[in-house]
Amino acid sequence: MLENFWFNVEYGINHVLDINAYDHVLFLIVLTIPYVFKDWKRVLLLVSMFTLGHTLSLVLAAYNVVSVNAAVVEFLIPITILIAALFNVFTAGKGAQKEKVGILFLTTLAFGLIHGLGFAREFQMLLGDTDNKLVLLLEFALGIELSQVIIVFVVLFLSYIVQTIFRFTRRDWIMVISAIVVGLVIPMILNSDFLS
Repeated sequence: MLENFWFNVEYGINHVLDINAYDHVLFLIVLTIPYVFKDWKRVLLLVSMFTLGHTLSLVLAAYNVVSVNAAVVEFLIPITILIAALFNVFTAGKGAQKEKVGILFLTTLAFGLIHGLGFAREFQMLLGDTDNKLVLLLEFALGIELSQVIIVFVVLFLSYIVQTIFRFTRRDWIMVISAIVVGLVIPMILNSDFLS
């Protein structure tokens, strides 16, 4: 039982930290980059909204409520990252990330749904014929949340170093990192099967 628990949690961690599927990490970077350590509650809430969306779409797929076209989802995932990065570019230094829970949180939830659908087919194979789908989903979600917290901490820590030691302004830091992510995501969009 405990062995299965750790396997599922580790599977969730590896899903996020997989170097070959770095789209999840890119999204977390653009989600976190506008914030500093003192904003940790807000960042944690945003990341949890993403996990909730991700888990909801896996639940829907696991119980055959939804079935999706993989090419469409694989196209939409980098689009969500591009939107988040461009949002940062156009709002850097304007405090848009400080607004009340609203469009940013709902958008993050929606993006979580899309990212979860991208993993749904692989996750269904993992489930197999198990009767404990919900338990497995929750253990997997725990692994996702743990890895996301690690990534968020690393991004916040790097932001702190760059802004205090190297004296980057927060606005410049957000602009540079978001622009790099845009540059990484555009080829993902152009090379997607959906556009082929």
